[in-house]
Amino acid sequence: SDARRIIPAQEPLRDRLAEGMPAYGSCAGMILLASEVLDGRPDQEQLGGLDVVVRRNAFGRQVDSFETDLDFTGIGSVRAVFIRAPWVEKVGADVEVLAAVPGDAEQAAGRVVAVRQGSVIATAFHPELTGDGRVHALFAELVRGR
Repeated sequence: SDARRIIPAQEPLRDRLAEGMPAYGSCAGMILLASEVLDGRPDQEQLGGLDVVVRRNAFGRQVDSFETDLDFTGIGSVRAVFIRAPWVEKVGADVEVLAAVPGDAEQAAGRVVAVRQGSVIATAFHPELTGDGRVHALFAELVRGR
């Protein structure tokens, strides 16, 4: 399977992340960077760059994709596009929550959808689909700071 083909690269990536290498993952990238995944595949392996538990496809199937505005720490209001996205079920002590779904979103109100731990950032949404480069700029600043 495709997952099995990337296993040789996983150990060096895990090591680099543990050493503080900056990384940014959106949607499936959040899943890959998490320390634990709920509803994942049995052969799925994690990079463990974030001390979080995420739920895969938490918002539902492709037809349940949606957009909403988020209050994103350090940026302000961000339009977020969610496509079969995960959400964060649990954050570790060293994880900063950057954004959560607003209270007016019925089934997902309050769900954590953006986090940072050290030099690793992850979002459950796709900021590249809106033309707003501020989330990526935040990551670029993090890289410059290293």
